[in-house]
Amino acid sequence: MPNARPKLDQLNIVSRDPESSMAFYRRLGVDLPEERVWRTATGAHHISAQQEDFDFDLDSVAFAQKWNSGWKGQSNLAGRVVIGFSVDSREAVDALFADLTGAGYKGLQPPWDAFWGARYAIVEDPDGIAVGLMSPISPDRRYPPPEV
Repeated sequence: MPNARPKLDQLNIVSRDPESSMAFYRRLGVDLPEERVWRTATGAHHISAQQEDFDFDLDSVAFAQKWNSGWKGQSNLAGRVVIGFSVDSREAVDALFADLTGAGYKGLQPPWDAFWGARYAIVEDPDGIAVGLMSPISPDRRYPPPEV
């Protein structure tokens, strides 16, 4: 297992209706700038409020199934949460995933080179909360997002 401790730095909510969720959080006072909203022909799929050292994200059910293979084909994802931890390297993602799943925790998304340029994996905690493990983003490893 890596020596560096993971850092809690993200909360991601899977939304049944991202436009409605965005309106709610904006009314609450969360700064969700329009340039941080990713829409396709099928609607809004990713909204991000980046603040200093923490990200608050909203993702559509359809998009969540693209980056979490453990959720493919599920229709009951609205309101699910992913708590994100950053780690210091791509290798640390693989090592933590192996350590946690080796200890019996359920792996939802095995480590993969995600389209946004990071190494990424997801495990479940004992209560079924999804926990994302993400390396630093490497711009040279980015590629176009999947069709949603």
